[in-house]
Amino acid sequence: MTTEQKILLIDDDTELTQLMSLFLEKNGYCVSCYAQGSGAVERVREFAPDLLVLDLMLPGQDGLSICRQIRGSFSGPIIMLTALVDDIDEVTGLEVGADDYLCKPVKPRVLLAHIRAQLRRHDMLLAQSSQHVRTIHEGEICVDLTKRKATCGDKEILLSSAEFELLWLLASSPGRILSRDELYRTLFKLEFDGMDRSIDLRISRLRKKLGDDPKEPKIIKTVRNKGYLIAS
Repeated sequence: MTTEQKILLIDDDTELTQLMSLFLEKNGYCVSCYAQGSGAVERVREFAPDLLVLDLMLPGQDGLSICRQIRGSFSGPIIMLTALVDDIDEVTGLEVGADDYLCKPVKPRVLLAHIRAQLRRHDMLLAQSSQHVRTIHEGEICVDLTKRKATCGDKEILLSSAEFELLWLLASSPGRILSRDELYRTLFKLEFDGMDRSIDLRISRLRKKLGDDPKEPKIIKTVRNKGYLIAS
């Protein structure tokens, strides 16, 4: 872990953010807190965090709107927090670009574990230097690890950090089936419980952004009961 990594906590629960901030600082992170939705987008741009912890319910502007607004320019991991135990909130959060999702109240050590996992995943791909460009779909789509960009011709495909990393993993093994378990372990450095839908949701979003027909996909294929593969 790099001691200079910056975490931005956006949550109007000041007691929680103070507790989390102190705990994360003791574990070597530089932490900043912001307590409202209004102005949050500007705060993200000013502080330029390595990772963002974002509450779903905020005064002024909700977390989903903030996530949607910053995703085009912020490539770091986003962990969303919510007090609502509702699957639709999780699905919506992932759809607008969140990388992880935790229900409140969350224990500091649990949040720390998720932060570390997200940053390891993020840093792992950034650290790779060899063969940093992949082309898929008969060369039409280019995936550049160094620039962390995917393009189709001259047009950039706007992807979240998690979407890009999943696409990179698939593009790095064309023609090979990657199981959900393998993808989950590689991306999150956590055990796959068999019920988590985050990989499937990211695949669905990737197909939509790549223009891949979900009924008859030609770029990212589903191999029933086995996983996914990029067509070679």
